[in-house]
Amino acid sequence: MPYSARHKLETRQRILESARRLFNSRGFAEVSIAEIMEHAGLTHGGFYRHFRDKDELYAEAVRWFLCEEAPKPWQPPRRGATRKSRAQRIVDAYFSLDHFDDRESCCPLIGLPSDVARGSDAMKAAYQGVLEKLLGLLQNDLAGPGARERALSLVALCVGGMVVARSVEDPALARDLRHAAYRRAQTVLKAASC
Repeated sequence: MPYSARHKLETRQRILESARRLFNSRGFAEVSIAEIMEHAGLTHGGFYRHFRDKDELYAEAVRWFLCEEAPKPWQPPRRGATRKSRAQRIVDAYFSLDHFDDRESCCPLIGLPSDVARGSDAMKAAYQGVLEKLLGLLQNDLAGPGARERALSLVALCVGGMVVARSVEDPALARDLRHAAYRRAQTVLKAASC
């Protein structure tokens, strides 16, 4: 008896979640299909029922970040919660120590840029999709004709600041880089529209 459509979907989602975590923590080249399937609690043979190859899985895993279970700062606030703007919540969460330390569940924009730069067009398109989603969320929350440029600046500060901070060995330097980028992002958030 064949598996139900629901079972196939749940299996695919387990593979995507496993891949996302492993790719974020170790990178594309350092993770095998067998490891992804083992981490998902599945056998290697089932992989090709869901994905053509590792590149397709990588692109889908990057897009998986945009699923309904996306990080809470991207979601609307709960009733009665502090009334910070979505842009402020995203920036606060992006530069948080929790996000900095989280190598598995972090935003793929900071976990995967080197892999994507050397990757396939499908990988680059998936990465760009996440970047454009972040850009759109920020831009929609900023007022005025300069909103797009301010949103672009915030994306560059968030992603670039975290990538550089994560790439140094000295914890004090990493902290200083993260804090400096966060302060610049706060300036952009508070800037009057042009």
